[in-house]
Amino acid sequence: MTQDANANENRRQGREPYVIGRKSYTAVAVNTASKAGEWIKTKVGNFRNLQFKKSPTDLVTEVDKGAEQMIRSLIATHFPEHAFLGEEEGADGLTPEQAQEKEFVWIVDPVDGTVNFVHGYPAFSVSIALAHKGEVIVGVVYDPSRDEMFVAEKGKGAYLHGKRLRVSGDGRLAESMVATGLPAVEEDAVRNLEKMRIVRPSARAIRMAGSATIHLAYVAAGRLSGYWEYGLNVWDMAAGALLVTEAGGKITDLNGEPLTLRTRNILATNGLIHDELLDKVGDK
Repeated sequence: MTQDANANENRRQGREPYVIGRKSYTAVAVNTASKAGEWIKTKVGNFRNLQFKKSPTDLVTEVDKGAEQMIRSLIATHFPEHAFLGEEEGADGLTPEQAQEKEFVWIVDPVDGTVNFVHGYPAFSVSIALAHKGEVIVGVVYDPSRDEMFVAEKGKGAYLHGKRLRVSGDGRLAESMVATGLPAVEEDAVRNLEKMRIVRPSARAIRMAGSATIHLAYVAAGRLSGYWEYGLNVWDMAAGALLVTEAGGKITDLNGEPLTLRTRNILATNGLIHDELLDKVGDK
């Protein structure tokens, strides 16, 4: 394929870099997510080493670790001076507080939705974000099962296959489909279940895909109008949070405060139902 044909194909697929320059952060994130995602997809039903982390519902395989190593290596080829915060291999000794102060740090979840991956349930993704001095400036979520590449840049919008994303126009919770999850930590799972009991009579529907990054991407795409969850980590939400805000939505913690790299409990909405949903799921 010629260089021009490659460029046209990238543009058609929504994989054209949104930052043009000698080294585009976004292009590196997109290309890295695509390569990792395609490799992960070949491993569905073909992994060998299943281990527990914090609980029997918190799984990791050699695919998670291999994908993270691949992502880390590809990013380091372009930006060897940048820090790296990954779910499986740790954070180069960084705490979230220290990561907040770094010049550049890549925040990666190589397989968000590992339980889904293990069972062959097609709702898992690769999440790659880049933060500059604690502020996420690039976010990419790639769903290899559907070949959907969600891309956002700070101040430049969110896109899927080159089409600008917009959050839903649902103005009331009663008109809205929202989502949540069941965290691996039992205490957080119980809290989420209690909030589901409160929200269910007021919302049109509640869904659980088993992947925080996919939920956030779907809020950005208008497929969901809201999503909340307790007990997340920064790699679960960094890329997806930027997608939501760049698509016109709103995202806070469950006290209604702005997100930081230290946030663990989140609420993401189209903005229109934020206060109504926060009143039901927020920490009071």
